[in-house]
Formats: sequence, C-alpha cells, structure tokens
Amino acid sequence: MKRVLAWIMMIAILLSFAGCGNQNNTGKTDTSGKYPLDEKRNEAVINDAGKASDLNVGNANIFYQIFVGSFSDSNGDGTGDLRGIINRMDYLNDGNPDSGVSLGIEGIWLSPIFISPTYHKYDTSDYYKIDPKFGTMEDLKELVDLCHARGVKVILDLVINHTSTGHPWFKAFTEAHRSGNTADKYYNYYSWAVNAGNPGTWRNISGSADYYECNFSGDMPELNYDNEEVRQEMVALAKYYLDLGVDGFRFDAAKYIYYGQESRNVEFWNWYMVELRKIKPDIYSVAEVWDSDGVTIPYFSSTNCFNFSMAQVEGKISQTAKAGDVNALTSYVADYIAQIKSQNPNAFPVTFIANHDTDRAAGFLTVASGHAKMAANLSILMPGSTFIYYGEEIGLKGSRGGANTDANRRLSMFWGDDDTVKDPIGSTYDSARTNGSVAEQKANGDSLYNHYKKLIMIRKANPEIACGTYEPLVVEGSKAGGFLSTYEGKSVAVLHNTSMSAVQIDLSQFADAELTKIVAIAGAGAKLEGTVLTIEGQTSVVLR
Repeated sequence: MKRVLAWIMMIAILLSFAGCGNQNNTGKTDTSGKYPLDEKRNEAVINDAGKASDLNVGNANIFYQIFVGSFSDSNGDGTGDLRGIINRMDYLNDGNPDSGVSLGIEGIWLSPIFISPTYHKYDTSDYYKIDPKFGTMEDLKELVDLCHARGVKVILDLVINHTSTGHPWFKAFTEAHRSGNTADKYYNYYSWAVNAGNPGTWRNISGSADYYECNFSGDMPELNYDNEEVRQEMVALAKYYLDLGVDGFRFDAAKYIYYGQESRNVEFWNWYMVELRKIKPDIYSVAEVWDSDGVTIPYFSSTNCFNFSMAQVEGKISQTAKAGDVNALTSYVADYIAQIKSQNPNAFPVTFIANHDTDRAAGFLTVASGHAKMAANLSILMPGSTFIYYGEEIGLKGSRGGANTDANRRLSMFWGDDDTVKDPIGSTYDSARTNGSVAEQKANGDSLYNHYKKLIMIRKANPEIACGTYEPLVVEGSKAGGFLSTYEGKSVAVLHNTSMSAVQIDLSQFADAELTKIVAIAGAGAKLEGTVLTIEGQTSVVLR
C-alpha cells in the first residue's frame, strides 16, 4: 500500500489539512529520498508552482463537458466519436462571437478517449492509443486545431491513479509477482501488499501470495507513485498530448494517488504540476477531489479543483435556485475564494451543477418550475471557470434510479435530427427526452437552450464577472442579493432574485458601487427608477 513515512511534515500552509493512512507491508517503501514530505522541499514545490505561471489567468472560461460516446455519432455505428464533435462545432462555437448562433462555448472537456475495455473508458489499456470507436489520433489533432482556430480550449480527462487490468504494465506486474522476479522493471509499478488489509480494496494476484490495491474495482489496479519510473511515465504521457496541442487536463480521482493520505496527495500534485508547467507554462488543469472544502482546498496550491459543495441536488446552487438566500451563497463564495487564494493567489473557483458521475440536473432543477434557468443564472454568472455538462442546456434527464447504473447519467444527446448516437451499454432510463430536442429548443425563444446561450453572451460581454474581484452585495431583510466585481478598473454588479415575486432594492445602500444602469437581464424583467431597482421573480440583473 502507498504509505506515509513515519516522519511526515507539511509546511504550515497545509498543516491543518494533513492526514495519514494505515501502514501495510507493501514491499515497496520509497527509500530513495526523492519524495520526503519535509518543510524545505514542499516550500520549494509550492513556490515553483506559483512562479511557473498563473494557475488560470486567461482561463476563466465556459467549458462544456462531453461524454464522447454519447454526444454525436459520425459514422452510424451508434457510438459518439471525435468526428461527431468536429461536425457539431458550429453548435458549440461557430468561430464568430457576433453571430449569436452557437452556444459560445470557450472550452471542451473530453471524457477519456483512450483504448479501454469499457464504454466509459475510465480504465485505459493504452494511454497512447485512441479507442477505435472514437476515432484516431489524427481526428483528435484535427479537433484541437479546429477548436483553437475558434478560440476554444481542449482538455482531456486524464486518469492516472489506475489503469485497467488489461494494460501491458499490469500484465507484466502480475507475471513478475507470480515468478517472484523482484528485479523486473514492472514488479513495483502498481501498489501491492503481502497483507491485503481491507479485502474490499485489494485483490489477490493470481498465482502469488501478494495483493494489488484497487480502490474502484478489481479491474482498476492502482499505480505505485513511490516508483520514480511510474512518475516519469506520467510526465511523458502528459507531454505527449500537450505537444499534440491539447490545452491541459481534467485529473480524475486526484485524491486516490495515495488514498486516505491527503498531505501526500497534495505533495504529489505539487510535484506533478511543476513538471507539467515546465512543458506548458499556461496549462489548464482542474482536479476532481470529491470531498468537503476542507479536504479540497489544499490541492489549490498546484491546481484548481471542482467545487462539489456547489453541485448536485443538495449543493448550494440548487438550494439557492429554489428560492434560497442569495446572501448566504455570496458569503460562502467570498469565503471560498479567500481560502483558495491563500493556497495560491492565482486560484479561482471551478463551478458546475452536475456531471457524468451525478444525477442529471434536470431531475432536481425542473424547467417548468423555473429552477433550471435560475440555477443556470447562478452558475454561469459566477467568477472563475464554469462547466456545463452536455445536454444540461436542453434539460436532458438521467439518473441512476433503481438500476443503480451510471450509464443512466450518460445518455445520448437529443439532437432532434438524423444523428444516430445511442444510449450507452447498461442504460435503462427511458424518459430523458421530455424537455425537447436541440432542434425544438433552438426554435423556441423562451427555451432553456436559448437561456443558456443568452447567459454565456452576458458573461462574455461583462468579463468582470469571470475575472474580477468578488465583493458580496448583501441586501438587508431580503433573500435577494449578489456581488460586485472589479477587473481592470471597471466594475459590474450581479444581483439575483430567486423568489417567485418581485423585489425592490435601493441601490443607494451600495454607495461605493455607483450603479446607474442595467446592462443585462436574465429572467422575467427588471427596471431601475432612480436608485430603486425592481427585479421580477426568478431573475438576475447585471448593472454598471
């Protein structure tokens, strides 16, 4: 098992978040001295990470998450593919910011595209080969070039904590253990133990007394990051795709490098991101650390992370959109920004409502109630990067349900044309289409799709929202509220009314803001008479 050294120390900035795991006889303790968690080394790593480049300056983008196999099928085999995304680029971003035709997406996150035995591809068998069902390396290069020509970033989903059991490394690892060949290069490529510990996360290596670690399933063995060669393999992997032109990565399961040992995980990502910034100083990176803010925030010393506290049915966006207190949300966001900037001054939030691992937002934020549009207001008119899960903009549904399968969360996009993309293997959900297709919603000016498109246009027209400072504007005695954002000497205010009824706000209480005009409205309507702003129910307003 990946172990904590007995003398672990973290620098003061990470001390309150330090953790350690149980020790096991792994037969692979790192004795090289290359990765001690001492104060001097960590200080150097964090300083280097900060000096290498801003974490996300110029990267406060609207991203669109694409589950590749479910998005668009170009060849009629029922599986979405890279060529399908190329064919749909005019839907995402047509390259003309003034056309008002496309969504205006500024970045895309591709789910894993590497060859794999499963439909979801989160268990790669070869990091250097694209699954033939998805296309070729030439298709990926063409997509990247097309995106860059339209000002769109491309990030790949990189799963580096585990592989599939079909990976050549794992096959060589198991053979080395069966034969007892400790000199074999691959003998320590994966995390292993003589004493298995928790049988739920360990599997016997057939023909051997040893066990390998597998935190997700027996088909997903965990790599050993105490091994210098494994670390360098992953630097080389990232370099390959950065050299090809991708802008960065979404790092899957970032806290599983050394599961249960948060300080060691943070140390690893500090090291890894320094290495990657040597290759591409302006790399875009976002990590999946699915945990509380207290666990997640230390990772910001090297990479931005998704904010899970804001997401899903019980998240702060959903709860606020359902007539919740905007002032509580803005207070939380301000505190959150302060905490992540204490780790790195260039960090900022990465917001989403739902993704491929959660039930779809349309199931808990319905279109009919107005909650879907209000949640979109809160999410898109938010600082930092915002991620939209494909189909969210048309209210595509899907949940695990009684079948308890994630395939139901990854259903095929509903284009409403002759696209032949089908639902993934194992899906059982049968009512994902109830809010209408892309074609239908494009023709309906009041549709959720057109609301998303409008919000993205508002955000782009007011860059202060994404890139500026964040100062809550608290409305006393009301659940309405918002924030003031300043960037390059200019300020805008965003105010939200999540209730069903109109509210009046006297802007004179925000004397320092000097707000004199409405520049955008997302919702039922608003008007400004003197200093009194009236905002209709379920409406957001941008003022200057």
